[in-house]
Amino acid sequence: MALTTLDAKTALVVIDLQRGVVALPTVHPSSEIIERSVLLLDAFRRHGLPVVLVRVTAGAPGRNEQGRPGGDFPAGFADLVPELKQQPSDHVVTKRTWGAFTNTDLAAYLREQGVTQVVLCGIATSIGVESTARFASEHGLHVTLAVDAMTDLHPDAHTNSVTRIFPRLGETGTTQEVLDLLEKTRV
Repeated sequence: MALTTLDAKTALVVIDLQRGVVALPTVHPSSEIIERSVLLLDAFRRHGLPVVLVRVTAGAPGRNEQGRPGGDFPAGFADLVPELKQQPSDHVVTKRTWGAFTNTDLAAYLREQGVTQVVLCGIATSIGVESTARFASEHGLHVTLAVDAMTDLHPDAHTNSVTRIFPRLGETGTTQEVLDLLEKTRV
């Protein structure tokens, strides 16, 4: 589905652009994802729209076949990258699972702000971004995915999310398409 509109109260949700995550080997360079996310951040802040910065501080408990342990990550892993220029008005969500809605205040915050739509970006496409998009959709929010402002650890996982999953959850577009629509609808 092509990007059609941005609601009057649209929030930007930036997933896991933090020191430990951006250091991982990704399909697209993390520096490009950060750069495009900063363009979105600047625009949303300029228009006085809600900005949510999400960070993960631990792995969820439970066994999995990849052997990734639950529990706390090393010191500094969850520090947001400085390029995001965190502002006092930004809402920070700290999660311990893949999705930003599970056991956090994100749904309540968005409701309090009157948000009806979210634009998502960040790392990793098939993990944090997709999980958050699924829950946003289940919460009745319109979902927009800035697909060139996200990347994954695996090319096939990124492609699957972008081409098969995201069109079922919302609308997809590039960073520039989101920015153009934001400028057009905020005159």
